[in-house]
Amino acid sequence: MPRWTCGIDGCDAAFDDVESAIVHQTNGHQRHECKVCGTIVPDGYFAIRHAFDEHTRAEFVRAYDADSAAVRRREEIKREIEREADLQRVVDQLDRSP
Repeated sequence: MPRWTCGIDGCDAAFDDVESAIVHQTNGHQRHECKVCGTIVPDGYFAIRHAFDEHTRAEFVRAYDADSAAVRRREEIKREIEREADLQRVVDQLDRSP
């Protein structure tokens, strides 16, 4: 049974490995414009990573009208992905994508 699901806008695409899920999010969905700084990033993991690596939690809360539960959920997703993902494999797959 696949362990990783996309989750963007109700997308229920499922994957056996996290790297495939990230590649799907990057190639299969619209880009996301950061509400804090306007940077355009792939939606999903890369958008979460951008938000929490480039901005403070307070900036995220204000820009996205989020609460602490939303912050904690995204931090949990980011930690879990980074614990399991081979991000070099993701980069390699993206480099080979059309």
